[in-house]
Amino acid sequence: MNKIYNPKKEDWAQLLKRPTKSVADIEATVLEVFEEVQKNGDISLHKYTQQFDGAALADIVVTIAEINDATSLVSEELKDAIGLAKNNIEKFHKAQKTAKIEVETTEGIHCWQEKRPIQKVGLYIPGGTAPLFSTILMLAVPATIAGCSEIVLCSPPNKEGKIHPAILYTANLCGVTKIYKVGGIQAIAGMTFGTGTIPQVYKIFGPGNQYVTVAKQLATKYSVAIDMPAGPSELLVMADDTANPSFVASDLLSQAEHGIDSQVILVSTSKVLLEEVEKEIESQIKELPRKEIAQKAIDNSKLIYVGNDEIAQELINEYGPEHYIVCVENETSYLDNIINAGSVFIGNYTPESAGDYASGTNHTLPTNGYAKQYSGVNLDSFMKSMTFQKISKVGIQTIGKAIELMAAAEGLQAHKNAVTLRLKSLENE
Repeated sequence: MNKIYNPKKEDWAQLLKRPTKSVADIEATVLEVFEEVQKNGDISLHKYTQQFDGAALADIVVTIAEINDATSLVSEELKDAIGLAKNNIEKFHKAQKTAKIEVETTEGIHCWQEKRPIQKVGLYIPGGTAPLFSTILMLAVPATIAGCSEIVLCSPPNKEGKIHPAILYTANLCGVTKIYKVGGIQAIAGMTFGTGTIPQVYKIFGPGNQYVTVAKQLATKYSVAIDMPAGPSELLVMADDTANPSFVASDLLSQAEHGIDSQVILVSTSKVLLEEVEKEIESQIKELPRKEIAQKAIDNSKLIYVGNDEIAQELINEYGPEHYIVCVENETSYLDNIINAGSVFIGNYTPESAGDYASGTNHTLPTNGYAKQYSGVNLDSFMKSMTFQKISKVGIQTIGKAIELMAAAEGLQAHKNAVTLRLKSLENE
C-alpha cells in the first residue's frame, strides 16, 4: 500500500481520487447499448448477453422450476443464515415507517402528508465475480415493506445460462415478482425502456461496476429514477493505537476483494499502527482465494498518517467514504463530527461485513464521494411523499387576499382570478 505522511491540504483532492474511469471514457459504449435495446428490445438483450456473458439463451425469464431447483441446491445452514439476516433487515426497515403528518396551518386550512409506494421498481443484482445475493435482502425487503406492487430483478447468468442458486432462492424468499437472466448495461437499458419481456420500471436500484453505474445515470435521462450512483466499493478506516491491527487489516481486505477498482484507505494518528496493519495485510492476503483481485485493489489504496484528530476528521469528510469504520479512543468526537459517510461502523468488534450481511442496516450506499449529497438505500427510497390540503370557506377568506397580492405581483392573473372568484361567491352568500 502507499504510505503518505502528513499530506498537505492542497494535495488532498489528488490523494483521495478514486481509481475509476471517468464517465466520458465509457459513456459511448453505454449509449450504444441503450440505443440498440431501445430500438430492438429482447433481440438486443439476447445479443449482448451472449457477447458479454457468453450465454446463448432461449429465454431470459427465470421459471418456477428453476427457482425450485435452486432452492434444493442451497444448504439448510445458508438458508438459516439468510433467514437471520432477513429478520434483522426487516426489523430495522420496518422501524423507519412514519405516520401521516397533519397540521392546521391556519384556521380553516388543513394540510397533511402521506407516503405511497413506488409501484414498479427494478433491482440490479451483480453476479459476475461474486453472486451478491445479500443485495437482494437489502433491496427486496424494504421494497416489500413499502408495498411496491411490481419488483423486477435482473442478474447476469453464467456461461451455462444459469443464475446462482442463492440469488434465486433469496429473490423468491423476499417477494420478487419477476426474475430475468440479464446483466450489465443491457439489464439497466431493459428496465429503462421495457423490452416486451422485461417491463419498464419507475426506479432502478442496486450496485454494479462502472458500466452499470454510468448506465443508471443515463437511465435518468429517460424519466427513470435511480437510488444513487453506486459504483465500485470503498472503505475508509480511522484507527489509532487502541485498534487491533489484524482486525483493521481484515476489514481493508474485505473491501479490497470486491474488485480491482475498489479502494480502501486507512487514516491514523499512529505511525506504529500503520506499520502493523501493513504487515497484517501482507500476511492475510496470501490466504485469500481472491488474492489477485484484492492485491490490485490494495495497490490503489493508501495508508495516511495525520498529526491530530481535527485534521483526520476534516480529511475524512472531504473523502466522504461509502463505508467508514471508527476505531479510536476518542470515539465520541469522531461520531459527532462525521458529516459525509454512507454507513458508519464503530469499535473493534463492528466489522463492515456485519452491515454487508446481517446487522440490519442497508449496504446499498453512495460511493465515489456521493455520500456528500446522497443517503444510502432506506425504506423511503421505495416511497414517495404526497401532500394534501383542504381549505374551508373560512380558510380561503383568511389567506385569499395574500394569494391575490402575490399572484398579481408575479403577473399571473389567472392564479389571482382563481381566488377572487371564490371570495366574491362568499360575499354573495
